[in-house]
Amino acid sequence: MSTQLLIGGRFYSASSPDATAMAVTDGTVVWLGAEQPGRALHIDAEIVDLDGAFVAPAFVDPHVHVTALGLKLTGLDLSGAESLGHCLRLLRAFAEAHPDGAVLGDGWDETTWREGRPPSVEEIDAAAGAGRHVYLSRVDTHSAVASSALLDTLPGLTSTDGFTRGEPVRAAAHHLVRTAALASLSRAQRDKARAAALDHAAAHGIVAVHECAGPEIAGREDLRELLEFDHGVQVRAYWGEAVRSAEQARALVEELGVHALGGDLFVDGSLGSRTAWLRAPYADESHCGRSYLDAETIADHVRACTVAGIQAGFHAIGDAAMDTLVAGIERVVDDLGGPAVAALGHRVEHAELIDAEHIAKLARWGVIASVQPGFDAVWGGSHGMYAARLGADRAATLNPFAAMAASGVALAIGSDAPVTALDPWAAVRAAANHRTPEHGLSPRAAFAAATRGAWRAGGVRDGVAGTLVPGAPASYAIWDADELVVAAASDSVQRWSTDPRSRVPGLPALEPDSPLPRCLRTVHRGATIYAA
Repeated sequence: MSTQLLIGGRFYSASSPDATAMAVTDGTVVWLGAEQPGRALHIDAEIVDLDGAFVAPAFVDPHVHVTALGLKLTGLDLSGAESLGHCLRLLRAFAEAHPDGAVLGDGWDETTWREGRPPSVEEIDAAAGAGRHVYLSRVDTHSAVASSALLDTLPGLTSTDGFTRGEPVRAAAHHLVRTAALASLSRAQRDKARAAALDHAAAHGIVAVHECAGPEIAGREDLRELLEFDHGVQVRAYWGEAVRSAEQARALVEELGVHALGGDLFVDGSLGSRTAWLRAPYADESHCGRSYLDAETIADHVRACTVAGIQAGFHAIGDAAMDTLVAGIERVVDDLGGPAVAALGHRVEHAELIDAEHIAKLARWGVIASVQPGFDAVWGGSHGMYAARLGADRAATLNPFAAMAASGVALAIGSDAPVTALDPWAAVRAAANHRTPEHGLSPRAAFAAATRGAWRAGGVRDGVAGTLVPGAPASYAIWDADELVVAAASDSVQRWSTDPRSRVPGLPALEPDSPLPRCLRTVHRGATIYAA
């Protein structure tokens, strides 16, 4: 057996909140406490001096698109475009620097631009050059703009749902254009992107990600290649395709090698692209968005997966989408019973426009909510995209994390990268500093949702994953962090207390202007997968 003794650190451990040392043997945490007894108990251990660094359970991101994130990291990132003109200049510069092949870009958001509109086909053609295939995905990845050369390769596109001349492609039309754009990439380009994305995850203290794949996202080949890709960051694969029988569910899981049938199985789209399915029309367009699944299809899928013993899940954002999702699951509860459904830990991704009745039923049925606080940080507030799309009053009801947690809905915090940054501390801070204050979580609850909660969302229910206690897997990150603080017993007294008598492990300060911790090392089951 091989043992390491980490000394001189600050550890986030519920069992030993004042520990300054931790012993790890063969990938498992075996002891926490003070340095002197640690040395006495582990006389042959390799000593690792932390020099005051902060050690905490590593993060898991439960909603990621690995290849798409990597393409953004290695290619044309438009998330920094401050205007339409700036976006087009970035496109022109990238096209000139990369004269061969298609141009794939990601991250533009017209709601932040003074022009208030996306690029036109003509503007893309002029910036990239005539005849160039260009695909530029909106930040939410539910719509895109493309060059005429790329659009012209799809002769049936103009009659496809989601195509309106002069507007970004949405729905089925977007899926066609996206598939054509991704088909232009080589295996080497895709592997380069995957390496960049998973390296980026490890550098941010993440040891596992949940890939939310599907036939309309990146396809079977991308998923197969990702599952073959060798990297220290663990990948749990979700496939968003509806099934109607347990036999079909088992066969699909076996065929694809996936872990579950969920993730981005779309009930609706996104608010930014106005494809989230709403009860009442958008404030800035007179329609209610898009619906992709009905309650019967949802019920068939949940029933099939429950009988097959497979975790199911759905993407649902709008309140009408949540109505339909809840109605579908309720049919299965009526058929098979609540305990049978709850045993599988089925998931809903996003669940943004969710009301008290939805929350109560999801809690009762053990449905896990995979949420993205970064959405609120980027688009929330009285003048953000949410308010523009829904009006300020409806926007203020979005992402009620506190109500969900208080009602017993298990939360898992992630990013939906590349939609928002793969930065778990930023996500935890966003959850603790919600733009609608009554919806915010405590820092400890938010951190738990990004660690223990995310492991649970992936079916790991051993009671120790995502913690630093004896018997837990040694999956942790070492951080350069300032003073640690702990939540006071009552927010009405004060928000923070540094009193060590509280016996509550401290976290880095997560106020909006506080510097976030910097990752020094990421370790998964005892193996270092990143070192600064």
